[in-house]
Amino acid sequence: MLAPMFCYQCEQTVKMTGCTTFGACGKDPETAALQDLLLHACRGISAFAHRTRARGAHSPAVDRFVMDALFTTVTNVNFDPERLQKQLVDAGAMLRQARDLYLDTCAIAAAAPEALNGATCWTPAATTAESVAAGRRVGLRERFRTVEADVASLQEILTYGLKGMAAYAHHAAVLGSESESFYAFMHEALAALENRLAEPDALLALCLRCGAVNLEVMALLDEAHRRRFGSPEPTSVRVEPIPGKCILVSGHDLHDLEALLQQTEGKGIHIYTHGEMLPAHGYPRLKRFPHLVGNYGGAWQDQRSEFAAFPGAILMTTNCIQKPVESYTRRIFTSGVVAWPGVVHVSATDFSPVIEAALAAPGFATAGPDHRITVGFAHEAILANAGKVVDAVKAGQLKHFFLIGGCDGAKAGRNYYTEFATSVPDDCAVLTLGCAKYRFNKLEFGDIGGLPRLLDCGQCNDAYSAIKVAGALAQAFGCGINELPLSLVISWFEQKAVAVLLTLLHLGVRNIRLGPDLPAFVSPGVLGILVERFGLQGITTAEADLQACLAK
Repeated sequence: MLAPMFCYQCEQTVKMTGCTTFGACGKDPETAALQDLLLHACRGISAFAHRTRARGAHSPAVDRFVMDALFTTVTNVNFDPERLQKQLVDAGAMLRQARDLYLDTCAIAAAAPEALNGATCWTPAATTAESVAAGRRVGLRERFRTVEADVASLQEILTYGLKGMAAYAHHAAVLGSESESFYAFMHEALAALENRLAEPDALLALCLRCGAVNLEVMALLDEAHRRRFGSPEPTSVRVEPIPGKCILVSGHDLHDLEALLQQTEGKGIHIYTHGEMLPAHGYPRLKRFPHLVGNYGGAWQDQRSEFAAFPGAILMTTNCIQKPVESYTRRIFTSGVVAWPGVVHVSATDFSPVIEAALAAPGFATAGPDHRITVGFAHEAILANAGKVVDAVKAGQLKHFFLIGGCDGAKAGRNYYTEFATSVPDDCAVLTLGCAKYRFNKLEFGDIGGLPRLLDCGQCNDAYSAIKVAGALAQAFGCGINELPLSLVISWFEQKAVAVLLTLLHLGVRNIRLGPDLPAFVSPGVLGILVERFGLQGITTAEADLQACLAK
């Protein structure tokens, strides 16, 4: 008898082989099947959209639907079967629209349309139960029956890279910035997967192209953030509460945070960031709001205890949501693509339910100690001091750079990153980003000649800032990135990390250390290719890896 589900897209998958009875993330078999079916529908839609684009036409509605659907299937985003079923019904309408547009372009060109099968012929079911049954027929296990392990691995790497990139593209799109090259590649890659592309070299090439396009998308999002909110600047952030009514904002969406700040002006409510929203404090047009008072808590995996202790309303703007504890189910809200069954979903145009819940909650009665950390070291802030950095390196004061960051998680072994960061010698600098920073960002690192040793570059998508800094330093020293005194020690968890990793591989960055475990979806054969071509390696011990990096 087949297990009720199979999913291995995140780092905490059971036994590093796959979740088969219930997702370690909290995803039940019903939700897993619905997400598999939504991905199947997207492949069918893109099969038409890719061919239509080749004829010079496209549908913005189709483009945006597939982008958001991919984001929906990222780990810890949408756990709500009812919302997923509605999305599947919408997918049926999008597939019909994509098919009609393709047939229209063929008719205009007097060309015979291709005879397509598979997902292009899919139609949505009338009930959630029927959709679940259909989803189980198109999941990973069915593909594993027909394709070789290395091919399946490369197909999944590409799929997860697309999912992660779609998340970044979504954040840029809500700020008014979209990329035609992203949409074109998204459809091309999904169409290739629908066509059962099974040539390893061609799949690897698509994976590296995914990394190239993701670099463009991260640059687009960086520009959208700076245009809307100003360029990040070093900023001291309070990490203990102050008395008063309060709302906690988690996730990644700065657009929603801005809307909430605007809607809570003058209402006597303090706004706190959580998780990957911490970098918001570095943006001039967000920190101008006096009621954005600080950051509360740490990374996503601690939310169940932190949210339970928070005496106000909670807004989850994107991943990573976990199953809410009963004590706060009536004061947590979701927005955007994120959803949990029974949790009220709100829109950025009207956060009044969140505000009402905050006013009804007790709020903080007393203040904590005035403990602060510094954020805002994006590429512009660091490169404004490039001369000092170069001089410090040439003078021997600054001997090595470490990028220690990425996703955090609950799995044992992530204390490696704390041990590594705190063991870095005093004449070395640490760049960090993503929620992995919470493993050490409240510790004291000091400075080198007035330059902070710990530089928080921002959210996970701000890997773009780290790439910009590395590129500028390589140019200043007249060498390649791999010749810099720079080591990358990456903590991964979900599909956005896959997209960033593909970007780094596209850029030719070698000898990346990845942990706490290597992905279950990377087969031994594919791992061999990544080791041979890029020197990708898993982490060992902090002491051994640090010494190996310093010997570079």
